[in-house]
Amino acid sequence: MSRRVRTLLVAGGLFVVLAVLSLTLPVPYVVLSPGPTYNTLGTDPQGNEIIVIHGRTANATTGNLNMTTVDVSTQPLTVFTALDGWLMHDQVVVPRSAIITPGKSQTQVDKENTQAFVTSQDSAEAAAFCQLGYPKGFGIRDVTPKGPSDGVLLPGDEFVSLDGVPVATFAQLSAELARLQPGQTVDVVVKRGGNTVTEKVTVAKPLSGRKGASLGVEVTNGCLAPFTVDLGLANQIGGPSAGLMFALGIMAKTGTQDLTGGKFIAGTGTIDPDGTVGPIGGIQLKMVAARDKGATVFLAPAANCSDVRADTPKGLTVVKVTNLSDAVHSLLALQSGGAVPHC
Repeated sequence: MSRRVRTLLVAGGLFVVLAVLSLTLPVPYVVLSPGPTYNTLGTDPQGNEIIVIHGRTANATTGNLNMTTVDVSTQPLTVFTALDGWLMHDQVVVPRSAIITPGKSQTQVDKENTQAFVTSQDSAEAAAFCQLGYPKGFGIRDVTPKGPSDGVLLPGDEFVSLDGVPVATFAQLSAELARLQPGQTVDVVVKRGGNTVTEKVTVAKPLSGRKGASLGVEVTNGCLAPFTVDLGLANQIGGPSAGLMFALGIMAKTGTQDLTGGKFIAGTGTIDPDGTVGPIGGIQLKMVAARDKGATVFLAPAANCSDVRADTPKGLTVVKVTNLSDAVHSLLALQSGGAVPHC
């Protein structure tokens, strides 16, 4: 065999080895694909209500208000699987660093996503209560079961004074509680349903790390509703992008207006306590997930419109939303045949 032939054979063998390695070695990318959607007016996969109302009867609802998600593949990718993802119409391949901050473990990322989801639920509740018209003030968001205020103070109570001292801020309330002793019975004056009411509460031991005593209540400086809300799914999905749909779900279950008119509506967007709707990632995949599930209307943050225009699935009407009030007005307009803003 000549030297030239041997050289070609060796070169060919090396090419094959390099080709195989390039197709099988891991690459620093992840695949994003449409994830599950959940009807905030319905139940989770385990049959538990996603939005539970305490302190009043929830409205009977029709239609859907679905939050949407994106699945992130945690399996190592090779060049071959990355190329396969790039060729799929319903998958997106992105650098792993765009999803997971370098230096952070998957456990840390999951914990952050869970916290962001819980925070978005709190913001959704605050925004919904204000949109529903409940008065804003410093007062009680929830009462600890079997705590010192259970059955005495109520969600929605606005603080006036504690033990004769005016309290209109968290700092003032904390200062007064710090000077009390567990077991003391004190007057708590609150505004309730337009009336000023005086209740007597025997205060208990303070929370860990605090001095004085505790009322056993969760307070807020937002809009005060006379009921409480429990929101689910925190152990199943993460991130802040379900805020808008949670807020609409709360309103549908506790407000006076039918927000769906029986339609299958889906959407996405972060929400601030003041009702501002913010942009999210992966909206194209979320629209695919929504349409595949049966949605005909999709609520999209205004800041995501440039991502939406070229990738809207056939049969899906995309409505542009800048805040919670926009979303409500658009949903009602869809029922009456009125105009709505589109991306």
